[in-house]
Amino acid sequence: MEQAADREKIPALFLLKCLLFSYIVTVVLLAVLAFLLYKLGLGEKLVSGAIIAIYVLATVLGGLIAGKRMQNRRFMWGLLVGAAYFVILAVVSLVFDQGSIQVGRSFFTTLVLCAGGGMLGGMMS
Repeated sequence: MEQAADREKIPALFLLKCLLFSYIVTVVLLAVLAFLLYKLGLGEKLVSGAIIAIYVLATVLGGLIAGKRMQNRRFMWGLLVGAAYFVILAVVSLVFDQGSIQVGRSFFTTLVLCAGGGMLGGMMS
């Protein structure tokens, strides 16, 4: 009975590690982008596109790691990592924006890109 409980805890802990890895990748890449923005004076459209690419890359890598560990339904585990990444991102944005998050087209686009990126990573594993 204890072994069944341990098996249930392992995927949750592992998924948290995948999320942590994804956020570390995000922080590093956003720091590089900030440096490039400071040195090169990049345009707003380029920076917005780069931020989206960073989100997708981070979720693809998180989904890839999750899919490699799980033996079946890899796409689902990747999708779960991508969706959890988005939820945490939305909650942090809500907290730092003091409760005034705008649910618009970009909100749902980011959700689809994060979840899709995670699922793609899971399928590539």
